[in-house]
Formats: sequence, C-alpha cells, structure tokens
Amino acid sequence: MNFSAFLRLMVILVQLWPCSLSLRNSSAQNTVQSFTAVRRVKRGWLWEPLFVTEEQNSLDPLYIGQLKSDLDKQDGNLKYILIGEGAGNIFYINEYNGKIYVTQKLDREKKPFYTLRAQAINRSTQLPVEPESEFIIKVRDVNDNAPQFLNGPYVASVPEMSPEGLLINFFIFFQVWCLLCFSPNSYLTEGTSVTQVTATDADDPSYGNSARLLYSLVQGQPYFSVEPKTGVIRMASQMDRETKDQYLVIIQAKDMVGQPGAFSATATVTINLSDINDNPPKFQQRLYYMSVSEEAPVGTTIGKVFAEDSDIGDNAAMDYFIEGDNSDVFDIITNNETQEGIILLKKRVDYESKRRYSIQAKAVNRYIDEQFLKEGPFEDTTIVKINVEDADEPPVFTSENYVMETAEGAMSGSLVGVVTARDPDYDDSPVRYSIVHSTHLKRLFSINEHNGTIITTEPLDREIASWHNITVTATETRNPEKISEANVYVQVLDVNDNAPEFPKNYETFVCENAVSGQLIQSISAVDRDDSAEGHHFYFSMAQEATNSSHFTVRDNQDNTAGIFTGKSGFRRKEQFFFYLPILIQDNGTPPLTSTNTLTVTVCDCDTEVNTFYCRYEAFMYSLGLSTEALVAVLACILIFLVFFLAIVTIRQQKKKKPPFSEKMEEFRENIVSYDDEGGGEEDTEAFDISALRTRTVMRTHKPRKKVASEIQSLYRQSLQVGPDSAIFRQFISEKLEEANTDPRVPPYDSLQTYAFEGTGSLAGSLSSLGSNTSDMDQSYDYLADWGPHFKQLAGMYTSHRSVAD
Repeated sequence: MNFSAFLRLMVILVQLWPCSLSLRNSSAQNTVQSFTAVRRVKRGWLWEPLFVTEEQNSLDPLYIGQLKSDLDKQDGNLKYILIGEGAGNIFYINEYNGKIYVTQKLDREKKPFYTLRAQAINRSTQLPVEPESEFIIKVRDVNDNAPQFLNGPYVASVPEMSPEGLLINFFIFFQVWCLLCFSPNSYLTEGTSVTQVTATDADDPSYGNSARLLYSLVQGQPYFSVEPKTGVIRMASQMDRETKDQYLVIIQAKDMVGQPGAFSATATVTINLSDINDNPPKFQQRLYYMSVSEEAPVGTTIGKVFAEDSDIGDNAAMDYFIEGDNSDVFDIITNNETQEGIILLKKRVDYESKRRYSIQAKAVNRYIDEQFLKEGPFEDTTIVKINVEDADEPPVFTSENYVMETAEGAMSGSLVGVVTARDPDYDDSPVRYSIVHSTHLKRLFSINEHNGTIITTEPLDREIASWHNITVTATETRNPEKISEANVYVQVLDVNDNAPEFPKNYETFVCENAVSGQLIQSISAVDRDDSAEGHHFYFSMAQEATNSSHFTVRDNQDNTAGIFTGKSGFRRKEQFFFYLPILIQDNGTPPLTSTNTLTVTVCDCDTEVNTFYCRYEAFMYSLGLSTEALVAVLACILIFLVFFLAIVTIRQQKKKKPPFSEKMEEFRENIVSYDDEGGGEEDTEAFDISALRTRTVMRTHKPRKKVASEIQSLYRQSLQVGPDSAIFRQFISEKLEEANTDPRVPPYDSLQTYAFEGTGSLAGSLSSLGSNTSDMDQSYDYLADWGPHFKQLAGMYTSHRSVAD
C-alpha cells in the first residue's frame, strides 16, 4: 500500500468514526422510543411489540409473538380470534394460546406494516371477555435493495483553472486529525463545486444502515473529489482546458455506510472544462516580409499576420494595431472570422522616395480577465518588413487642376498659361503634351508639346463663353501607353467692348392732345459686359435731336430715363412718326456710347387712349394702305378661306370608306372577277350575274320589298343632277324596269352600280394611241371646252338590295 492510499484510508476511517457513534446513539434512541410508544400502562391485553423480518424463507410458519389476556387462566376456556389485514392467509393465530405465526415471505418495500384486531371470547358463552383491540405488526427491514442513480447521465461544466481543495500530506496530517475531532464535517478545504450526484435506496432509512449511503470516487483522481455524504463533486486540482477539455468521472454509492455486504451502484459524470481567457495571443513569426508596388492604389491588401491564441470564442478575439511612425502609410484591420490581421495601404508609396518600410504590429486580446493580468500583458508584437517595388508610372502633373486667365479679344497666339508634368520613375523619361479636342467644339487653344505652354488660336469673346474647360494629357515618349490627364479651366476676363443698348424694342405712343411735360415712355439699358463695380448708364438726347422741341430725355440716375413731351399738341396729318436718337453711355474703361432710336407714334386719342387702335393705325400707315383698302383685302382673304375649306370637305367625303367595308371580308369569296372588257361602252350584257350564284342552293323567288318610292326619289335626284336628255331618262327607266322584273336575286348584300356615259363623245377618243395616225396637231384641251357638259352628263344610280332567305 502506497502512502496516498494510506492517507485515503485514514480519511475514510475518520469519516466513519463520528458517523458510527451517531448511528449507534440514534439506534438506541429509536428503540426506546418505539417501545415507549406501543407499551400501555393499563390494559387487559398482555403482549410485546410485534415485528417480522422481511425476506424470510421457511417451510414452517415463523413465530412472531403472542397475544394474551390477563383473564386467561390457561384452562382452554378462552378463544383468541385474529381479524384484519392478512389475517388467516399471511398471519395465523393459535386460538388456545394466542401465538401468532407468519406463513409467507414479506417485503417491506411493498408494505411496511399490517394493522390487525384481536378478540378473546369465552368458549362456553361465546361472549367477549376482553374488548376488541387493534395492534400493528411491523415488517423489519433488511438490506435487500441496492442504491440507484435516477437522474443520470450527468453532464457538468466548470471553468478551467478553478480553485482546488486542500490536499492532505504527511506534514499536516496531525493538524487535520485534530481539526476533524472538533469539526468532523469540514475535513478538507472545499474546492470549486462542479455538480452533485444523488442516489436513492429503497430500504428503510430509519432502521439500521441499509439505506445509509456513502459516495466515493472510482475514477477521476487526482483532479476531482466527492463528498461522501452529499455526493457533491469538487475540484481537487487546477486543470487547463488547453491540455484537456473533458473528463469522465465515475462515482460509486454504497449502502450500509460501506460495510461488508453492502450493495453499490455507479454513475458516470461527464465534466467539461469551459474556457477562460488565460492565454495571451502569440505571433507565429517574429518577422514578416511583404512587398507592395508603387502603383498600388490606396486600400490595397499588402499581406496578413496571425497571432495564435489557445483560447476559444470571445476569449480568443483580438485586435491588431500598428505602432510607430508608419501608421500614416499603412493600416491593419482584424478579420473577425479568421482572427487574422490584414495590412492595408493607407497612403500611396513612391519607390523613388522610399523603398523599404518597417512596421511593428501588435495583437491585443479584446476581452481580458483581470485575474490573469498579474501574469503579464495579454498582447504580443511582431515586425513586418515591407519592400516597395518599382513600376513604370505615368507622368505626374504638378497639379490635378489648373486655373488660368486670359483677356477677351486678345489676339491669336496670346499666352494663357503653362502646365508641367514629369516622369516620376528613376529614368525620368521626357514628356509630351497635347490637348484633348472634342469633335463638336471649336479649337480655341493649342499647347506646345515640349514645354506645356498653352496659347489661344483666335480671339475669345467673354460674352459667348466666360469659361473654357480643356483637358491636357502628358505622355511618356519611351512608353506611349503611360498617359496622365489634368484639367485646365480658362477664365476669359472681361473688357468693355460692348456698348449699352435698349433691352427691348419700345412701342411708344403720344396723343395728339398731349400736353407739354407729359411722360410717354420709361426706358432702361443692358450691357453684355460684366462690370465689377456694377453697371451705371447715362441717358441723353443725340446732338442732332437736341434742337427739336418736341421731346426731351430726363436721366433718373438709377439706370433708367423718362421720355417727356416738349410741347403741347401733335397733328398726325403733319407727322405720324417721330424718331428720337437716344445716347446711352456706360461706366466702363474706356466708356462706350451707343445711339438707340426710339420710335414715337402719334395717335388720335379720346379721353381713354386705345393702344390697340393706335397700333392698328400705325401698322396701316407703315403699309401705305387706307382703311377701305384694308377691308377689301380682308374680305378677299375670308372668301379664299371659305373656298379652301369647301374643297377640303369634299375631298374628305370622297375618301370615306365604302359602306360595306366592315362586311367586305364576309362576301369577298362571292365576288367573281372577269377580265373581259366587253364589246364597248354600250355593251352592258358583258357578264352573266348568274355566275355569282351558288349552284347547289336554289333560292325560291320571293316578292321584293316595295321600294318604288325610294327609287322614284333617286330618279328625281338623278334628273336634277343629270342633263335634260331623253336618252339618259330612257336608260334609267329601262334599268329600273329590268331590276324590278328580274327573277334572279343577286348574292347576299351585293352592290350593283350602273353607270351611263352617253352615246359617245363629240371629241372622239381621249387615248393617245391614235395620235400617230394624224399629221395634224391634236388639241387636248377638252376640259376647257367640254367641262360644263361633263358635269351635266355625269350620273350614277346605285341600288342596294338584300336577299330575303
């Protein structure tokens, strides 16, 4: 036996010693209490408490006890009778001496006691000599049931590195022994509680040790311990989850306080160690090498670093930082999924300026447990060397945007400004400049391809465009693919090159009865130039009109002026219009003056000036027409419009769809086309309408609807339109009679048209086929000669008949 086993045995003995004393005391107390409870001070019956032990196997009845009355003289005159639970089958009483026997094996766990009644009667009189009395037979327990763990399987979790209980060693054994003597229930310093297991025993806990359980650890040393009485599992040593994160602990429960012959049961407890942040991050490498091209844009990923953390979950979460002077050039972010640090380019690098960078990256745990800070900071650092790779870069302008100025009207070839670009590469390739000209814009500027000087190609006008935006490119001569652009904004500076003028054409009127000093017009001015101090205009009458006393100009000193009459009374018959030359001068340098003519019309006014009438008279006067002549012109125009509308209306009526256009698709298949022109204009029998009839269907003749009145109306209309010719009337009569008497019915919804051209034309044929047979010039002016006759002879009769099937 080793020393640890010896210590464990001593601990168990120390546990059992106070327990056995307490059990012994409690057993004696229970026995005394039970006897005291069932003993009677005064009674007629004499018996001791009755007990029967469970699980007794015997072929013969087992004696339990005896019931006896104090009146029994043992002469056989009394008879004992047993009544109640199990009487007669389980329990048997000797009626002569009152001895009770049990005939069956009993199970306390099924029924712990039986209630019976006893009676003693006189055999001769059959009368009771004792009152009926009730008593109890208790079933005494034996250890026949093993403990059971009913709540398994057990799973528990405890944080790693939790505090452990105090381990007993040889040097403190005596101190612990003394401590146990005074306080046997606190024999160890308690470690962290993990979980509690509980076993049950069906035996009687109030009698003996059959149901008194003792817990012990079968598997799980030396990491865990269990309290023998409570089954609480505690930490016995500090454990690291990163070493092992799961333990299987087997707990045994024995009844009879672990004495020989006791029953036992075991339960398995799965204990998982939960993680705590007890490990700092640690970089896998102490030195990283990376590279970046000088062409790389801002935000380019340069590389990744990784600090490993043995913890899991939030305890392994970390943030990365860059320390040092290069934090403005590079940045680092954390990938929360992979816990990697991604180094990004924060500012463009230049191979020609600096070719190598060294940065210090630091990883720090995001969540830190303060109890482990005393062990050291939860962070780690590493060095990252970054090399800048050379690249053929395009030229770089000294500025992305240039703003230049030039005066308007400057002659061609005037200097506008200079742009400068250089090759940033080490070889410093020469640069050539050019302007990106748009196809739809006029080329107003040119640039020197060698030095970037921009000049004008023609004078500029600020009033047309005050700003010009051009794009200048710089191209490497050794590598034409490397091109860069810059924007040049050219502002055209204003010069006073536009004289002021009227903002609109004024219509000025003056009445014949106007008085002197009357305001007839207010005028103002505009200037296309741009004045930095604001425009100020001066108005005056031109020199050639100052001697005239008809009108005067008064400057209001607010860029407006008023035109006033200089006399009273005007006569239209003497002068209808007055033309006033107005001088307008601006405040530019040098000042410009323009002469603007104001036309004043003299009107015949009543008390209220009718401006429209005055304008109408002015217009007539300008045309040189009188009122009577204008009325005649307007009448002619009106007649022309009426005639034009009539022609348009007639043409629209002719272009209307035929009345049967909607039904055209229905009876199209009933139309038969003939290519025979017949014997001439007078041959009306060139076709047989019976060919249009379906041969398989013979229609019966039915009387026509009476349409005499309608035909007569059409006939009268035709007489009104047609000429008063006997031949035409005879033709119409024959066709009407033939249509009314014809037994053959035309196809459904068909249309018959009869046209008559007369017996012949006096002009002969209009065809040009016979023109070659004559040597004389043929006159084709038939419309002029025969037009009126054609209008009288034209006529047409149309009948629309429906077949009544």
